[in-house]
Amino acid sequence: MKHRHLLLASAIAAATLALAACQKEPSPGAESGATTSAPAGETADQFVARINAEYKAAYPEMTSAQWLSSTYINSDSERVAAKANERSLTQLNSWIEQAGKFDGQPMSDDSKRAIQLLKLMSSMPAPRDPAKLAQLTQIATRMEGSYGAGKYCTDANDPNSCRQLGDLEQVLSSSRDYDQQLDAWQGWHGTTKDMRGDYQQFVSLVNEGAKGLGFADAGQMWRSGYDMPPEQIGPETDRLWEQVKPMYEQLHCYARGKLDATYGKDKAEVGNGLIAAHLTGNMWQQDWSNLWDQLQPYPGAGSLDITAALEKQYQGNLSSALAKAGGNANVEGLYKAQREAELRTAKQMTERAQDFYVSLGMPELPKSYWEKTQFIKPQDRDVVCHASAWDMNMEGDVRTKMCIKPNEENFTTIYHELGHIYYDLAYNPLPPLFQGGANDGFHEAIGDTIVLAMTPKYLNSIGLVDKPEESREAVINNQMRMALSGVAFLPFGLMIDRWRWGVFDGSITPDNYNKAWWDLKARYQGVAPASTRGEEFFDPGAKYHVPGNTPYTRYFLARILQFQFYKGLCDASGYKGPLHECSFYGNKEAGQKFWAMLSKGASQPWQATLKELTGGEKLDAGPMIEYFSPVNAWLKEQNQGQACGWQASAAP
Repeated sequence: MKHRHLLLASAIAAATLALAACQKEPSPGAESGATTSAPAGETADQFVARINAEYKAAYPEMTSAQWLSSTYINSDSERVAAKANERSLTQLNSWIEQAGKFDGQPMSDDSKRAIQLLKLMSSMPAPRDPAKLAQLTQIATRMEGSYGAGKYCTDANDPNSCRQLGDLEQVLSSSRDYDQQLDAWQGWHGTTKDMRGDYQQFVSLVNEGAKGLGFADAGQMWRSGYDMPPEQIGPETDRLWEQVKPMYEQLHCYARGKLDATYGKDKAEVGNGLIAAHLTGNMWQQDWSNLWDQLQPYPGAGSLDITAALEKQYQGNLSSALAKAGGNANVEGLYKAQREAELRTAKQMTERAQDFYVSLGMPELPKSYWEKTQFIKPQDRDVVCHASAWDMNMEGDVRTKMCIKPNEENFTTIYHELGHIYYDLAYNPLPPLFQGGANDGFHEAIGDTIVLAMTPKYLNSIGLVDKPEESREAVINNQMRMALSGVAFLPFGLMIDRWRWGVFDGSITPDNYNKAWWDLKARYQGVAPASTRGEEFFDPGAKYHVPGNTPYTRYFLARILQFQFYKGLCDASGYKGPLHECSFYGNKEAGQKFWAMLSKGASQPWQATLKELTGGEKLDAGPMIEYFSPVNAWLKEQNQGQACGWQASAAP
């Protein structure tokens, strides 16, 4: 996830500001957060230049406050972040108001685009009323802090009975006890009950802000950042979903059959064909990779036990740290040795991910990255562990924030997050208002494109796994691992914003928040809760991106785009062969073409940027379908004679 402070509301609809051009002197009042007024006789081009300078001057205060509120969760950091966001949104409102006077006036094409991006900058449009603006920032910061500090306690009087999200996720990923999984799932989803009131107020305030900018509601504003009319985004994503839906339905059918065999159909299914939500190995049913022990097509074939290799690496680091501590080390010494091993392993995993980008001709990460990044979960405070990439000052202070553990999921997540960082570094020379992804889906697709190139041969070349077995069974196994992450995610990538668009436009009312959530999950994902989830719950809040106000359509688009990027880079590298076997690791030609695309940022419509890399300017799931063609054909064989599909109306 690409972090965006609440000026950009953790996510930007069209152009995500991250890095700026040359250092400029701050404008009067910029450092204090005071709004500035337009000089008399200022032209549109001069206005854009001034805003770029003012934004860069104010940027470090905003990002530092957000970093502290995410890595030191307490009432003090929450207050500091809320006030910083309040000042930032006040300034943004001022800039947008000033931009209005240039409507219809002559200006350069770049200035025209910059002003349009400015108006769409925030996914959290703020009301003009200062009191309401302050209320909005307080609510937003409180919701995010509440999520990060959430705990499920089986005994309210015993702190040792409390578990945070990471511990509860571990139950879903590793336990195969139906009741234990259900308890962990229900426990986490119960932590967000009190968020409902805040979220309802939040929706009212951002809608007021969006209407002040000329939009019908916040959802329409989100959909306006794609260089096309906002009413086309729904049909366009529906078109892409129809392309990939048959592939998802085959995976769903196969997984459901295996879960039926493990738990019994009466427990594994809810209603007619819907999979019980707590049995997919993931808190939100968006990634089914943790079901590998049940869904592996050919046990042992082409084994790529990345987690075991990383755990072995950690154990080696732990042995070295313990030896350094000495045989007579006390409890404190042993604890320090453990933490040292955890940190060393996390950095080694990150160094390995950096190596892929450097092999393409990209620069090494700056020294400050290694000094300031949050690699592992601190033991002395609450933090938001949700992985995110940050640019702090528009001058190279880039960081990632994770709670890294030595497993495959975290390993690939690092590659993903560094994609955000390298995108930031690539468009560094551009003016600040062009510092962002071509569209928000681009930013999420960069690192995932690299993940696709992490083929078995690549993993073997870096010494992480043994020489891969070359057989049909090995290919199907490897493709299944990828599908359990990439294909299983697709409907989830759509339904979150389908829910929020309805909430924003009023078609989903507060007294139906939870019902509408589960109706959409049933319709798109084919999953349902094992027991009725009434309106006393606020299950949408159990997913970070809802309280964090991060638009989610970007992640669906990224899943499509990453395969288009991947195919384009494979072609650029001169690769010939089955698409799923391509890795462009070490290929400078592919790297040069990739960097050239990243360097364009948001300076031109995304269609033009896409065409430069892939040769086409239309979103297309064809490369994704081509990539997964072996496992898709295999799934159809396995599902012959099965009653695939589900009835969404059968959810409790």
